Order: sequence, then structure tokens, then C-alpha cells
Amino acid sequence: MANRRLAPPDQQPKEFSFTAENKAWADKVIARYPEGRQASAVIPLLMRAQEQSGGWLPQRAIEYVGEMLGMPKIRTLEVATFYTQFLLQPVGKKAHVQVCGTTPCRLRGADALFELCAHKIHPEPLHVSADGNFSWEEVECLGACVNAPMALIWKDTYEDLTPESLQKVLDGFASGNPVKPGPQIDRQFSAPVGGPTTLTDATIYSRSNGGGGNAGPALTDNEPKKPTPAANVRETPAGKPAT
Repeated sequence: MANRRLAPPDQQPKEFSFTAENKAWADKVIARYPEGRQASAVIPLLMRAQEQSGGWLPQRAIEYVGEMLGMPKIRTLEVATFYTQFLLQPVGKKAHVQVCGTTPCRLRGADALFELCAHKIHPEPLHVSADGNFSWEEVECLGACVNAPMALIWKDTYEDLTPESLQKVLDGFASGNPVKPGPQIDRQFSAPVGGPTTLTDATIYSRSNGGGGNAGPALTDNEPKKPTPAANVRETPAGKPAT
């Protein structure tokens, strides 16, 4: 599974600080929270620090964000090491591939995706490829189990993968022309493969011509009709029937 340790000291930059643009953005984010609640901004600030650092989060960047928010160092480290969206090791310049390894994806062929990453990128996860362009790791559920197996690359998910389609995804990043995110088969989002299989009879959506354009669907022979109130029954002010 994912290694949630910080990168070794020889890979860590000595210093980190936000650029002027990112610092102005961070100040606006912090200002959204009331006094004493600035720590609520820790996740977006860590994400921005990760983006500025080339796709991974150095220790000095984690500490810098904690200092901005007045958080103890250990609290900021707890956040950064808990969520797999924070990448604690140097990653590939073009793509870091996070392959889901939980049960639905395993049952649908994730092992073959791991083998492809080990062959094409590096035999071990959390290592950068020889050309410096790619890296990969196994992560927990990415939240699209119905489209298993899947992978997350930067901020986009690639779903319904096979080794062949994942290879095309990698080739797209290598050439600078990434393929479209989402399902890599002929389906719309999480819709059933092959299209709808139920409620396909167009007549169930037809409307009665007698009621104008706003009339509801016409009743079928099997559909119960509303009972007609008795003519000799009226409602009293107290809401009780009277004759």
C-alpha cells in the first residue's frame, strides 16, 4: 500500500515559501475562517504548496503551511501523511499514477494494471522512472467502484481500465496529449455498459393530448385511478365529514 513517510533528507529542498501570487491566494483562503479557526484552511493550502513544488509535498512546505496557520508542526504532518492526495515523495514530471487496489478494482483486474506500471514505469511503487517523467503507487478506494478498475492521475480519474487502455493513457501524457478522463469504454459516466436496459418503452413517457402541454403521463389500464368523492359528503370547518 501507499508509503506515507516523508522523502529522505537528501531529496528534500532546504527552503520553501509561497510565490507572491500563491501567498495572496492563501491569505484570501485563510480570511474565510473566523479568528482561531485558521487551521481549517490546511488542506487547500497544502494542495497549493504541492502544486507549486512540482506535484509532491516536501517537509519544508508542510512546515511552512503550519506556520502560516499557527498549527503545531505535528498537527500539519498528521494531515499531510493521512490523505493520499498529498504525495510525500518526488513524483514523475508528466504523470503520477495512483492505481486503486481495493476489492472491486482487484476483482475487475487491478493486478494487471500494477504489473503494467511496474513494467513501464518502475518495478517498485513510489519511484520515479528513469526518464523522470512517471511514477506510480497503489492507493485505497478512489470512489468510483462501479467503474472499476480505475486510476487517479493528478486531479482526474481514468476508469474501466485494461492494461491496453492504461497504456494509451500513459502514452497520452508522454506525448503531451492526455486522453479524455473518465470511463475508457463506451459508457456515459457510471451508466450501465451498453446503455439503458429498463424503462425504454417510449409510450410510458407520452402525455395526454386532452390536457395540453402540461398534462401528466396518460394512465394505463393497469394504473389505479383516484376515487371520486361522494356527492353527499362535505367537510365541516373542523375537518370532519358531515352529511
